[in-house]
Amino acid sequence: MADILDQSEVDALLNAVSSGSVETEESSSVSGSNEPDNRDISIYDFKRPERVSKDQMRALQSIHEGFARNFGASLSGFLRTIVETRVATAEQLTYSEFIHSLPSPTCFTLLNAEPLAGQMCLEISPLIVFPIVDRLLGGTNAEIFIPQRPLTAIENRLVLRIIERALSNLAEAWQDLLKVKFTVAGSESNPHLVQIVAPNEVVVVIGFEIKIGARAGTMSVCIPFNVIEPIIGKLGTQSWHAYSHKGGTSDEARSVSQNLRHAKVNGRVYLGQTQLTVRELLSLAPGDIIRLNKLVNREFILQIENRNKFAGRLGQLRGNRAIQITREAVSDELL
Repeated sequence: MADILDQSEVDALLNAVSSGSVETEESSSVSGSNEPDNRDISIYDFKRPERVSKDQMRALQSIHEGFARNFGASLSGFLRTIVETRVATAEQLTYSEFIHSLPSPTCFTLLNAEPLAGQMCLEISPLIVFPIVDRLLGGTNAEIFIPQRPLTAIENRLVLRIIERALSNLAEAWQDLLKVKFTVAGSESNPHLVQIVAPNEVVVVIGFEIKIGARAGTMSVCIPFNVIEPIIGKLGTQSWHAYSHKGGTSDEARSVSQNLRHAKVNGRVYLGQTQLTVRELLSLAPGDIIRLNKLVNREFILQIENRNKFAGRLGQLRGNRAIQITREAVSDELL
């Protein structure tokens, strides 16, 4: 048979394969694997799962940008100096990565966020804590030394006043998302001793930069995912860019309310109704009495801009007809 190789031909073929002059099927498949793969592949790190979407992270950043502005203004008035506060970072980490990124000792505060379950963390760097304490005690922050030690009892009391202001501004920033009451649950100088969630649990860390004169430091808010999980869906359904720029401060609301007090509205009392024939209507003359469907001792409806507002009883005051308001009227109440 012509297709059968003799021994010399087999030896020649083996020598060609070993020398590389003849490409085998295995080598061709390997060389083919070096060609670029056009499949859409995304890298996913199972050690750091992305449980909060990019849109939700942007929403959280917008919320805390509003907090940073309000907290900076509040702190400026309290310390009687210009304080600049801004959002520096917004990222997802594991809790162990967050803890290992903090200095020790530091100002580490545990927060309760009712009605949300679980706890949050607020960390303020000693690089800015001690200048704040120095300012509160009458210093100038010019040549202040930053000691590597925990805060004393007196320093803790002073810093607690700053933290309470921060929590008030934080609750105000969160109010459109959820009405949260932030309270201090405890404090610690060594963050490695605090374990509020598992080390591999995902947390959202919002980092702030605080500047007081020539001094600067950081502040971090750590939000475990299991704390915000019940409300995480709300972050994707609202326009938080518009939220972060909308205005409604208490001073503006007071100004608008004060201006509205001078606006004039039309008011009328609906006395009642009756039915007349055309003949009776044509025969009416001054002095005639028209009998209505309501007795004089019944309640009458006071309308403001044609809408039911109050109910009251008819009377006379200083020679003028008057109505004494007795209650608020129902919007669809019969006249």
